[in-house]
Amino acid sequence: MDQNSLSALAADLTSGAVRIVDLSVTLSSQTPILVLPEEFGWGKSWPFSKEEISRYDERGPAWYWNNICCGEHTGTHFDAPIHWVTGKDHQHHATDTLPVENFVAPCVVIDAVAESQADPDFLMTVDFVKQWESEHGEIPRGAWVLYHTDWSKRESASDFLNRDSDGLHNPGWDPATVIFLAEERQIIGVGTETVGTDAGQASAQEPQFPCHNLMHGANKCGLASLANLDQLPPTGAILIAAPLKIEEGSGSPCRVLALVGASDQ
Repeated sequence: MDQNSLSALAADLTSGAVRIVDLSVTLSSQTPILVLPEEFGWGKSWPFSKEEISRYDERGPAWYWNNICCGEHTGTHFDAPIHWVTGKDHQHHATDTLPVENFVAPCVVIDAVAESQADPDFLMTVDFVKQWESEHGEIPRGAWVLYHTDWSKRESASDFLNRDSDGLHNPGWDPATVIFLAEERQIIGVGTETVGTDAGQASAQEPQFPCHNLMHGANKCGLASLANLDQLPPTGAILIAAPLKIEEGSGSPCRVLALVGASDQ
């Protein structure tokens, strides 16, 4: 992109010809977080909390600010390859060392709303992706693949997590699909509307947690707890997803945005 193209983009943003869609959820003490299966439950992620330092009062008469606390994988968040054991030996695999080109890239949106509503344990297959490609074109190399389920519209934390005695129940990926996207389509990573990038029953898949295991093993990234994917077109949007630059960070909460043509949805 040359300077003229950048100037044209700036003008389109100013005029509204390019819309900015917020794909993030609000962080609060009520934000649902991933709870690991019981056998791994000793390592718990902190829920989001904040502590007021001052708010235009005797603690600080002219300023308002807070201390905040949460796990790296809270709310709308970024998963770096170092997050999983299979990705630990890659270079430039943490939030402070990943190539910044990963943070601004095209995205495609694969609609599986009907399937996920019919079956909360729906797993996206390679055939499902190829059927989508037959309608919208091949997923481009270096894109993000976003999994549209409308799961983010579940208002209560209990409905969002959808837990019963067997654990969580939410859509995810067939392991072969993860391999296909990572190796044959060479994507940057995947994004989901659910609490994590894997299915709720992923601990029973082979391999366990295939999206984490295989995607990060291929030095790819993840985004979870996205929202407003229904406002994006199947192709043509640009995703902006930059994690905090945490030293050796395995991930971080992030504000995920999409640039969309005003006539696209």
